[in-house]
Amino acid sequence: MKASDLFVRSLEHEGVEFIFGIPGEENLDFLESLRESKIKLILTRHEQAAGFMAATYGRLTGKVGVCLSTLGPGVTNFVTSGAYAQLGAMPVLMISGQKPIKKSKQGQFQIIDVVEMMRPLTKFTKQIVHGNNIPVLVHEAMRIAREERPGAVHLELPEDIAAEECDTQPYDQVYFRRPQADGRTIDKACEMIQQAKMPLILIGAGANRNRTSEALKKLIDKTGMYFFDTQMGKGVVDERVPTFLGTAALSAEDYLHCAIDRADLIINVGHDVIEKPPFFMSPGGTKVIHVNYFSAKVDEVYFPQLNVVGDIADSIDRLADKTEKCKNWDGAYFQRVKDEVEEHVKKGSDDKRFPIIPQHLVAEIRKTMPDNGIIALDNGVYKIWFARNYKAYQSNTVLLDNALATMGAGLPSAMGAKIVHPDRKVMAICGDGGFMMNSQELETAVRLKMDLVVVILRDDAYGMIKWKQAGMGFQDFGLDYGNPDFVKYAESYGAHGHRVKSSDHLSSLLNECVNGSGVHIIEVPVDYSENEKVLIDELKSKTCIL
Repeated sequence: MKASDLFVRSLEHEGVEFIFGIPGEENLDFLESLRESKIKLILTRHEQAAGFMAATYGRLTGKVGVCLSTLGPGVTNFVTSGAYAQLGAMPVLMISGQKPIKKSKQGQFQIIDVVEMMRPLTKFTKQIVHGNNIPVLVHEAMRIAREERPGAVHLELPEDIAAEECDTQPYDQVYFRRPQADGRTIDKACEMIQQAKMPLILIGAGANRNRTSEALKKLIDKTGMYFFDTQMGKGVVDERVPTFLGTAALSAEDYLHCAIDRADLIINVGHDVIEKPPFFMSPGGTKVIHVNYFSAKVDEVYFPQLNVVGDIADSIDRLADKTEKCKNWDGAYFQRVKDEVEEHVKKGSDDKRFPIIPQHLVAEIRKTMPDNGIIALDNGVYKIWFARNYKAYQSNTVLLDNALATMGAGLPSAMGAKIVHPDRKVMAICGDGGFMMNSQELETAVRLKMDLVVVILRDDAYGMIKWKQAGMGFQDFGLDYGNPDFVKYAESYGAHGHRVKSSDHLSSLLNECVNGSGVHIIEVPVDYSENEKVLIDELKSKTCIL
């Protein structure tokens, strides 16, 4: 068969459902092969957005998201979303076209060395030089993308290779189970837990798997241990559980860090140093058990005393079977910290000043979204507010990027989530800066007839950097901009545009849009004056309760 047909057949054998992207002339053979396939092409308006959608598909399903671009400027637009997937441990295959490699009449027009460009951003990158190599390369790329730690891979399919005839067949998927941790290591972990007086569990991004969620709930229920999570670990265990302390949205000095500092052992489940640190270790301080698919990457702030390496769900399940509730564990202090955190988080939730303050916005969105509703956050200071104040009830219902932390991912990520979960409520939450970086994807969402809500927090500036600028004592400079009329902008794409006119208007408008049909854009004027007071001044003056 033709090489492009073989490529598509190989993707089908790997279980691919969607390809996100923008084809170019170098992809036309591949596009024709895709036309007859059961794989659905999701045509986007920018390759970066296609990569974000594919990464979110991988994040939510555990399968490999696939995205497609042409050569040159098409594939360079994959750089940010490829890095997003790689740092965030989201399995993605990026496919790009290329000019003919056997004979070309166009010299170096649009040609860059894509494989070398992708090498530092991916787990695997390769140019296909013969059609018969396609099945093994696709199979290997998909395996590498899925294998822990998941990430991005890339294959380049030149135009002349795509058109040649082949005589090979696709590979079938291979059954695979992750290896288990060594029994003696599990015993050592149990011994450390039993000897601890004030242990805590930390849940990180790598624990965001269905089986891991069940195992952690079992361990917490059985032992009564208190726990907290990272930004990308939110919802792995329902944050309404009585022993949940909070989210480590800041690296240090938050209220829950009083508990972290008092703990004598932290069982760190699924954490990766690529995510912003949830706490800092110090020599002679709190001991840490690292439970993950891979051993800890040691640096000056993270150097655990024990690595439990293997399938996380299996490791936690075995720990739960061996570790009983112990009378020596003292949860009284942790409960006092929890009460302090809860009281602090509630402050401002009913404050109806206008423009809207973040605490009130978070509280109203939490009231509006159902238990399994998904919010996808772009990057800005509001991400910290949502991480601290918004309780996640289920795994992967708060999608944020605490690894690359790129702007522009919020809307495409929400669209990817809606494609994976068409029957669930999905909301993108973006600053005006991040939204405008991929706002063209509104057309894609409307074309796909999505039911989607996009909340735009308007402050007419790169607000987080402006806050940091002021905090460093610098003058206000270089960070203000203008914005379109977001209501008219939404309507120009065929979406529904709304503007919050008062604090009382916010709640009713959120409910109307979340429960309505079509794409709804809600412009929310936001007041970030609470940032300094709540996230800096109050924390500086706090005293850890005795």
